[in-house]
Amino acid sequence: MDDILQLLNEPLILVFVILFLGSSLGQIKIKGLSLGAAGVLLVAMVFGHFGYEVSPIIQNLGLSLFIVAIGLQAGPRFFRMLRSNGLVFGMIAFCIVIVSVVTTILVAKIFHLSAPLSVGLMTGALTSTPGLAAALQATNDPLASVGYGIAYPFGVIAVVLFVQLLPRLLKVDLQKDLEETNNPIKTAQSPEVMTFKVTNAALHKKTLKELAFSKKSVVISRVIRDEHTMIALRDTVILLGDELVTVGVQGELIAFGAYVGEKVDTHLDNPDNIQLRKITVDADDVIGKSIKKLKLRRNYGATVTRIQREGIELNQNANMPLLRGDVLTIVSSESRLDEVERLFTRKKLAVTNIHIFSISITLLIGILFGMLPIHLPGLGTITLGIAGGPLFVALIIGHFGKLGPIHVRYYGRSNHVIRELGLVLFLAGAGTTAGQGLVEVIQTEGLKLMVGGTFITIIPIIVGYFIAKKIFKLSVIHSLGALSGGMTSTPGLGALNQLIDSEDPAIAYAAAYPFALIFVAIAAQLIVFFL
Repeated sequence: MDDILQLLNEPLILVFVILFLGSSLGQIKIKGLSLGAAGVLLVAMVFGHFGYEVSPIIQNLGLSLFIVAIGLQAGPRFFRMLRSNGLVFGMIAFCIVIVSVVTTILVAKIFHLSAPLSVGLMTGALTSTPGLAAALQATNDPLASVGYGIAYPFGVIAVVLFVQLLPRLLKVDLQKDLEETNNPIKTAQSPEVMTFKVTNAALHKKTLKELAFSKKSVVISRVIRDEHTMIALRDTVILLGDELVTVGVQGELIAFGAYVGEKVDTHLDNPDNIQLRKITVDADDVIGKSIKKLKLRRNYGATVTRIQREGIELNQNANMPLLRGDVLTIVSSESRLDEVERLFTRKKLAVTNIHIFSISITLLIGILFGMLPIHLPGLGTITLGIAGGPLFVALIIGHFGKLGPIHVRYYGRSNHVIRELGLVLFLAGAGTTAGQGLVEVIQTEGLKLMVGGTFITIIPIIVGYFIAKKIFKLSVIHSLGALSGGMTSTPGLGALNQLIDSEDPAIAYAAAYPFALIFVAIAAQLIVFFL
């Protein structure tokens, strides 16, 4: 036994023992719920209690990798949402975080809790590991991890139970409510399908590429002539009386219709071997390229009518670079669609698509940026640290996809690997440090922490749902999806997906989640000034 304990003094053996035991604990499911990566934190806290400590270098390395992966993942959605109707979900996430901050301050004052414990409780209640990282950077105190570890399990369970029980208590038909309530995703800025009959004599016998309309985001997918349907190609000749099936945003479609002729009913029964198929972008050699560059119409006789990214349907833009995971709606014949699908799904034999240079330079710039002092009038000077700095820089690079020699458009499952590896290394280090004072804190503050964590979890859940449902007039499904995203609760989304066969919960979650990540990380640092 002594020999085994002696082996744990070896830094690498200690790390991997914690990862093994923690991941094993995290995989245990009780009624569909599991601790996940938080299992590593709990096991590490036990080891820390007995005097073992993971090197701070390993902890900081894990933190940096985790934060950069989060930023690269959220970047494309975060800034795009600022310019779209998805901002509604961002506002809901912001309200949830603000309510959490106010509740945390009140709990800290009432129960006389220290700032590190209080911030840790808040990040645990919101199940936000980036928030914990920011809290540790801001407080430089391992007690933040103790608060996180105590509040996290209840934070996971509370959201799942709320999502599952609320529809039953309200006795609401979720599908009917979804169809009859305001949907901020499917607005005038979302693609629609309209069919226009050609009555403009000036267009008779012209090809599609000769049409003089400036709304390039309007896509003609099919031409219907004498009840026969043709695939719309650049050199397709149109005649008076033809019906053009088009996809685009409402305002541009109306302008196009005024130019072409008159609007008629759309009949999409796909005759004449014309098929519509959803194809996921996954091949390395098409990622980063635009639809225009791929020349799908010319080479395959296929037309892309819609692009769905991270659950959000985008208006078609021929010059927009494709990312791994994009879902394209394509119209063509069945045989040609098979060819296009092979184009987008074929894979090169490669061990990994991780670009070490891009990760390294992103981390370096982010860490340096995090060291810069930021003066806040009336509050003093703060730094973003090795959590906030890399997150901010990764968000920008993730948004653009490519800045000079830095390119991150090729991150798919590899990003997930970086994120998970960084997360468990960070939790292993944070847990052993926090575990050194775990028992003493629980003995002196245990009841206060449990009650305080419960309030910090429950109040934002109730207020967040009320704001989404009553103020923004969202459906129950969108409200609960936004709530899950605002609480950064993936288990909550999983429970919601079991209630209805629809993509709407994931869309609402995906729209709120990146905002919540950023707001919690910022709030975790700023809240220290108020405690």
